[in-house]
Amino acid sequence: MKSRFAPSPTGYLHIGGARTALFAWAFAKKQQGKFVLRIEDTDTERSTQASVNAILDGMNWLGLDYDEGPFYQTQHFERYKAVIQQLLEEDKAYYCECSKERLSDLRETLMKKGEKAMYDGCCRDKKLSSGAHRVVRFKNPIGGTVVFADAVKGKISIANKELDDLIIARNDGTPTYNLTVVVDDHDMAISHVIRGDDHINNTPRQINLYQALGWDLPEFAHLPMILGSDGARLSKRHGAVSVMAYRDAGFLPEALLNYLVRLGWSHGDQEIFSLQEIVTLFDLKDINKAPASFNEEKLLWLNQDYIKNATPEHLIQHLKWHLHHQKVDTDNGADLSLVVKLLQERSKTLVEMVEGLKMFYQDFKEFDKKLANKHFKDQAPLESLLAKLTQLDTWQADEIKSAIKQVCDELDIGFGKVGQPFRLALSGNGNAGSIDLVAALIGKEITLQRLEKSIDFFKDKQG
Repeated sequence: MKSRFAPSPTGYLHIGGARTALFAWAFAKKQQGKFVLRIEDTDTERSTQASVNAILDGMNWLGLDYDEGPFYQTQHFERYKAVIQQLLEEDKAYYCECSKERLSDLRETLMKKGEKAMYDGCCRDKKLSSGAHRVVRFKNPIGGTVVFADAVKGKISIANKELDDLIIARNDGTPTYNLTVVVDDHDMAISHVIRGDDHINNTPRQINLYQALGWDLPEFAHLPMILGSDGARLSKRHGAVSVMAYRDAGFLPEALLNYLVRLGWSHGDQEIFSLQEIVTLFDLKDINKAPASFNEEKLLWLNQDYIKNATPEHLIQHLKWHLHHQKVDTDNGADLSLVVKLLQERSKTLVEMVEGLKMFYQDFKEFDKKLANKHFKDQAPLESLLAKLTQLDTWQADEIKSAIKQVCDELDIGFGKVGQPFRLALSGNGNAGSIDLVAALIGKEITLQRLEKSIDFFKDKQG
């Protein structure tokens, strides 16, 4: 058994492509078969190396390892030419000299009549030879019906009269998608073609090519499309649709994979799946026929759950890119694993976590003015706390908590009157979580410095 993922390098690896790759990967793993990565780069005008890199980076980040590849179609041009020549010699293809103008007029005439815009076979029996500006068309069967059993959609029938003679070689000699995909899937012994249902109209054309070449058919499985929250097909306007944009936004790859596998596939009411569970439970028969709806809030919930339950060591591996990107040096200061452990419960994304951990390794330039005006109204709690903390011989969370309580008791004020100013003093923005634990990790020297800074802010405001 062998499946494949065959993206075109004309842009980034998008969410729909990643889901297709995941389903093909999971099915291959489940069947103990092989998973192939093929880069379909025959559109030389639009294909770029940057897009190839984006696809490879996305697959690597998601952890979708391939057993064969990456293969590049541009390296197989001689093979495609040989197949096209074979079809020509067997009178299963022909040269066509119809101009763009004629084809445009034909399309317009048919559409005015309310008929399907398709080629009329003008050059089918002209027996033309090769020449400048001539394309090669496949002789699609005129009668009969193409019938195939799709693993997702069920039985599909298309009458051949609905299909025209598709172009298999452009006028510059380069092969077209429908020809190259059939040749590659045959040559690579692909047994299962798992792809988006936007390809379903190509399938009967490709089946006719398989049969014309005398090749065995693979099994087809066409996945339902992914829709945005408004019911329209998922696109850039719905937000980040690039896989690496989700990496940049602080999502864990396993959270994104878990979310993607549930877009069109289910196993009872289970929501959270490890990669191993996906492999064990995945089956093509459980893929839904209806389109799936992309919900960013659900993905965020999943990501938060994965962050909360991950080991600090695992999170640190994924944090490294973000720390480097935001120029946060964690070599000096609190133990990063302890900081991460402290922030896990409160972080929905790794970007949020990086923002939360900055106060442990970087000083901030100023306090949030709105919060400072609210919480730095009275310097007595801060001065009293500074005095208590200065006297501590043991710098631990329980000792710090005890000092805060003593200040509350001595000044006869509630915890919030000390805790909120202290939280702002430590963080600069008020996002400090459990202040006793935070202060313990930040260290005595920096904690006292920041308390002095907050007292100076109050004095400057008064002055």
